[in-house]
Amino acid sequence: MTDTLAALTRPALLVALAALAASAVAAPAARSGPVTVYVGTYTDGTSRGIYRLTFDAATGTMSEPVLAVETKNPSFLALHPNGRFLYAVGEISSFEGQKTGAVSAFAIDPKTGDLALLNQQSSGGAGPCHLVVDKAGRNALVANYGGGTVAVLPIETDGRLKPASSLRVHEGSGPNKGRQERPHAHGIYLDAAERFALSPDLGADRVFVYRFDAAKGTLEPHGAAPLDPGAGPRHLAFHPSGKHLYTINELLSTLTAFSYDADKGALTSLQTVSALPAGFSGTSWTAEVAVSPDGRFVYGSNRGDDSLAVFRVDAATGRLTPAGHAAVGGKNPRHFTIDPSGRFILAGHQGSGTIAVLRLDLATGLPALVGSPVKVDKPVCLLPVPKR
Repeated sequence: MTDTLAALTRPALLVALAALAASAVAAPAARSGPVTVYVGTYTDGTSRGIYRLTFDAATGTMSEPVLAVETKNPSFLALHPNGRFLYAVGEISSFEGQKTGAVSAFAIDPKTGDLALLNQQSSGGAGPCHLVVDKAGRNALVANYGGGTVAVLPIETDGRLKPASSLRVHEGSGPNKGRQERPHAHGIYLDAAERFALSPDLGADRVFVYRFDAAKGTLEPHGAAPLDPGAGPRHLAFHPSGKHLYTINELLSTLTAFSYDADKGALTSLQTVSALPAGFSGTSWTAEVAVSPDGRFVYGSNRGDDSLAVFRVDAATGRLTPAGHAAVGGKNPRHFTIDPSGRFILAGHQGSGTIAVLRLDLATGLPALVGSPVKVDKPVCLLPVPKR
């Protein structure tokens, strides 16, 4: 390589060096071995709980899903950092006689990948829809859509959940009377330093910010960032730099870019862009948002248009430029995830009851379908877990 570069003229050398730098950025250093993918589902059809399958990034293929554990409406999943425990919300309206949902703790069988229930606790509100586990594995944080609340559930050393140590009730409403009559917490996320927790609320058109104390398991109100009236913020994703984040807004089918001050826990809105193709005139709602591991692209899913919207990220400003749309391979892509290799997207289609694989072009960011989807009724969350 040195001899080759030495033989180049200065202009050609600069071009060659630029190409090498671009290829280094475009190829994320990530694991590419087989992973177990856990699938959270709604169980009001033929699904019976959490399923598992194996995804091979070397071939871009998936195995047929099998039932990992039977449980009711395990719609969103999170992994303990030690890889031995998995947590799932039970998106239900009552638990142990109370108007609340549940959070379940499961032990992962290291040989089979099957799950065994450890215990369950109240989620602190009806209809829990999203949760995360902190880096130390000390707490699970959950958002309750129906209750409009967020809660912290401490985790025992054996993986079991304790009752909620902190519960916060959101306030606010929006102009969409059918969907925004009251708060609907739709997600909860920790920043890189885990000093702050952020919760996009679809009903209140705000991202609520809380100061998080992992040792005490508490959330303290720290402010809120407003979205456009009627936007309906659903989920968010941080840029790898930690300096920007992106909300996907379900009701207006938009994405909003924010700058993020990690010291102050403060968000500043930069821009809002449409997630839909130009000229689209049907009915559609957005669902999931993700940032590529190299930070160069943002993806958002459209339910109705049934596509993935792709945006290029300006590295200096965090602002987005539309890069295109790709067919997602099924109806109602409620959730998708980028696999640990950074080279594929796995998309779950709630409407068609399938999961598809899309290969990412690392230069353009555009995904393209690979092979045939596998069937799982009403998939809601896909959680890749590298095999140990």
